[in-house]
Parts: sequence; structure tokens; C-alpha cells
Amino acid sequence: METRCAWANSSELMREYHDKEWCVPSNNDQYLFEMLVLEGAQAGLSWSIVLKKREAYRKAFHHFDLEYCANLTEIEMENIRTNTEVVKHLLKIKSVKSNAMAIMEIQREYGSFAKFLWSYVDGKPIISNWQYDSQIPAETDLSKKVSKDLKKRGFKFVGPVTIYSYLQAIGVVNDHITSCAFHGNKGKHGDGSRPLKKSIFLETRFE
Repeated sequence: METRCAWANSSELMREYHDKEWCVPSNNDQYLFEMLVLEGAQAGLSWSIVLKKREAYRKAFHHFDLEYCANLTEIEMENIRTNTEVVKHLLKIKSVKSNAMAIMEIQREYGSFAKFLWSYVDGKPIISNWQYDSQIPAETDLSKKVSKDLKKRGFKFVGPVTIYSYLQAIGVVNDHITSCAFHGNKGKHGDGSRPLKKSIFLETRFE
């Protein structure tokens, strides 16, 4: 029986996310956008609630197609708020458009959103060595810097706490505790170089 981070044992959905996605490095801009939207939607809510709404988000935002999201109209965003199962917070919904526009601008400047994000760590994940979940910080100097830079570029719902959770989600930071089977390079993903198992959430994490 594999040992996991304590939070992963709360439900099958959380366990699946922990085992197949959390802290797995990605360079897929569409996936990076999806996770940014979901992390922003989580503000004030639990992650399990957002995961349960994930398919609704994918349907509402055309599987996080950047061009589609960047061109959403006011009427379309209001329709998403009233007629879908996403978190019904209009500013969060509007942030999907503004963040899509900001990502596309970064793509023009850097070539990809992934290159921009991974430049903060020279392309190498930060492997933490926490013994307990309670030791993991809510924010760090890195998340504060990324948050500040994103805000300057017009991103919304990207505070340092949200961004630290985001950096964990996309594998820039690996915060699996040391006793977890997925800590560092011990487990089935770790350094991102091994083939990933199929997930109910995604087909691929790398382009």
C-alpha cells in the first residue's frame, strides 16, 4: 500500500489528482491555462469542490482554448455564470478572459507560457523535503515574485497564495512530503521524465 500526502486520502477524486497530476511538471500551455483558471476559481473554496466542477469548466470554456477564451463577450460570460455549473462568481469568470489575453501576449514575447513560468526556476522543479503537510508554506518568495509579475501583465486572481498552489499543481514546486511515494524522484512521476499513467483528467502533460 502506497503512502501519500494526508490530504490525498480524503476522496477518490483527490487521490487520483494527487497521484496523476499534482506536482507533475508540464510544458503544455493549454493545461497551464486550465490549472490557472481552476486555482483562481478555488479562492475561498476547497480544491475538491473545484475538481468536481472541472468538466463543467472544460465545457464552458471550450477545453480552455486560449483564443476562444480571450474573445469571450460580456453576454457569453454572463451566460456561463447563469447557465453552467462553474463557480458563479462573475469576476472569476471574467478573469478567464483577461488571463487568456495575458497568456497570449506572453506567448508572443517568450514563445510559450511554459517558457515564461519555467524561467523562474531555470527549468528545474524545486524539490521540497517537508516531513509533514503542516510544514508546507502557503506562499513563498517565489510565489510572491511570480504573483507580482503576473499582476503587472494584467492577470487576475493571482495572489501569492493562489500562485504557490498553482506552482505546486504544475510541477514547478514538488511539495510531496518525504514519506509520500511520489516525493521527489522516488515515485511514478517525480522528475517528469517518466511516462505518465493515463488519468481521468488528461491525455498528456507534454507537447
